[in-house]
Amino acid sequence: MKKLTLIILAVVSVYFTSEAQEQGKRNAALQSAVTKLDQATKAKDFELLEKEFLGIAAQQQKDWLPYYYAAFCNAKVGFINQDDGESIEPFSNRAEKQVQMAKSLLDTVQQKKELSELYTVMSMVYRTKVFINPMTHGRKYGVLSQQYRVKAQALNPENPRAIYVKAWEMYKTPKMWGGDKEAGKQLATKSLALLQNEKSDVQPHWGKTENQELLGKNK
Repeated sequence: MKKLTLIILAVVSVYFTSEAQEQGKRNAALQSAVTKLDQATKAKDFELLEKEFLGIAAQQQKDWLPYYYAAFCNAKVGFINQDDGESIEPFSNRAEKQVQMAKSLLDTVQQKKELSELYTVMSMVYRTKVFINPMTHGRKYGVLSQQYRVKAQALNPENPRAIYVKAWEMYKTPKMWGGDKEAGKQLATKSLALLQNEKSDVQPHWGKTENQELLGKNK
């Protein structure tokens, strides 16, 4: 009986050791992709990273982050190519689905900060839909973009990425419709200050480059 117990314990130990090693590999893959994301600047960079994050998502089917980052990559492509509306649509459509996949993996009652991050990206995704055709999509998707940004800030008022999206809105919106470039500059500065307290791990921490770009336009 004692020998059988030892055998069972050995088998269990091997199983958990193997599982831990596999989880370690998956975590390392996500960290590697996020590190690349921190350095990405071109649309092609984000296109390649979307595929990488989706590959990780296939291996980490209970983790919301790979889908979140895939959606963010597609949103970034949309922002970079905003003057070429026709090219944006497939990226925008994929991003919308990826956000929904990420949301399905969250406890939306308990994980409010995570949901705030997701709603921030959703706001960006709907903004890319405006870029596709501002005349026909502006009223519907512009409103949805703003609504999701408001939801993101309500869930976490100190979310620097949601604050950045608000800064972008204020900078880009004409004054006659409530825009204010100086207010946008102040919000971007606040977002940057909050970003100083964040760690560069696998959790969302982007925003420095985006804020600096916005502030550069105010000089």
